[in-house]
Amino acid sequence: MFRAQKIEVQLPMTTIGIIGAGQVGSQIARAAIANDYNVIIANSRGPETLSDLIAELGPSARAATAVGAAEEGDFVVIAVPLKVINDMPVAELAGKIVIDTNNYMIWRDGHIPIIDSGKKTVHELRQEHLPSSRVVKAFTHIQAPRITTWGKPADFPDRLALAVSSNFPEAVKLVARLYDQFGFDTVDSSPLSESWRNAPGQPAWKQERQTWPELTANLARARRKILSDAT
Repeated sequence: MFRAQKIEVQLPMTTIGIIGAGQVGSQIARAAIANDYNVIIANSRGPETLSDLIAELGPSARAATAVGAAEEGDFVVIAVPLKVINDMPVAELAGKIVIDTNNYMIWRDGHIPIIDSGKKTVHELRQEHLPSSRVVKAFTHIQAPRITTWGKPADFPDRLALAVSSNFPEAVKLVARLYDQFGFDTVDSSPLSESWRNAPGQPAWKQERQTWPELTANLARARRKILSDAT
């Protein structure tokens, strides 16, 4: 049964590896650097193509390969879509918390039968791809530019909230710290099998600007959509 709870935590991790330098990855990098993190960012085209972004981000950022970002990050953000055949560096991500910002988009990803049937969520598949990592779904129902513009201090009235899902409590706590530092409250929608509750088309997805009570209610209102009987 879905239950919401507020999360408060402090964890000493200071370097974030980010795989994916598109809108989501670059906005998380900006927010992280504003909160005194170091960032190692990678894309699919090679570190040399990130010179403009690194120049903008400043001395707290540097470019690397996906393997390098995975290896050197205290924890790692994956800001690229899931592939049916894994393309993430499994060995380098082993033992680490991996924040997955992906949404399942059929128009982009094509049909993945096990997701369409409701047997697995896209984030459960990411966890299967990275069996020795601790995968956590986060930053999936906020548009990228708003990560750095919608945050407010903890005591701000009607502060907005974001959802998180994981099979690992320590991963939820890490994301809750990030959310708080970036200016958002946290609603825990764990485990990963419940991560569909803020997927595209659900109430929490459609109502992007939500306080903690509003997001909690919208997650509870979610209804799973089965697209096929495929296994």
